[in-house]
Amino acid sequence: MQHDPKILIHTADSRGGGDHGWLKTRHSFSFAHWFDPDRMGFGALRVLNDDLIMPESGFGTHGHENMEIITVVNTGEITHRDSMGSEGRILAGEVQVMSAGSGVLHSEYNEGPEVLTLFQIWITPNVRNVTPRYDERTFSGETVLGETLLVAPMDSGMDALLIHQDAYISRIILDAEHPLRYTLKDPTHGVYLFVVDGSIETYGHHLSARDALGIELVPEIPLTAKEHASVLVIEVPMISD
Repeated sequence: MQHDPKILIHTADSRGGGDHGWLKTRHSFSFAHWFDPDRMGFGALRVLNDDLIMPESGFGTHGHENMEIITVVNTGEITHRDSMGSEGRILAGEVQVMSAGSGVLHSEYNEGPEVLTLFQIWITPNVRNVTPRYDERTFSGETVLGETLLVAPMDSGMDALLIHQDAYISRIILDAEHPLRYTLKDPTHGVYLFVVDGSIETYGHHLSARDALGIELVPEIPLTAKEHASVLVIEVPMISD
């Protein structure tokens, strides 16, 4: 039986966040001191933070457990250090994943001269207390049209960064001459579309930069744009394990 799509809209100005001087942040879902009982996540997606971090500042050493943490660097560079012994610089266009699992300490710091901007995404895992792990990768730039798979499940065999959840994160670049249809990996999943820049149309809704749309009960999502647009597509189970 075919059902009508279930759609929610989160406009850019409806997000929470704060200005801490060294950090300017916007939260798509309840986080830190911002709480909205209607914005506790979207299925297994728990956090989507849009951060701007000034030079010579960042997040000091702190701990996490049982969370899949994905960082997408947009401009600048971030220096990562953790209790597993991983250390490195992640540059614009690169993505890192960290499975916190049974517990890990880490710091994320902007040691460079430029302002750092990034998206931080948290996804609840489908298995708890795994051995923590870390990985990073460079992906093609923001001018490459089409769909790039960034993150996929551990057992998928796909060429992407791997996490402990049946979830997928893709970056889609499109323009007026190149519409695109995103096909769900699993039609029981939901998809959270987050417009990075530009504007798009889908299912009769117009989304501008930093607007988001959550959608369920569809096998695919048509995307059109009048000009260049960049979109993060986060496909997740709607009930996390």
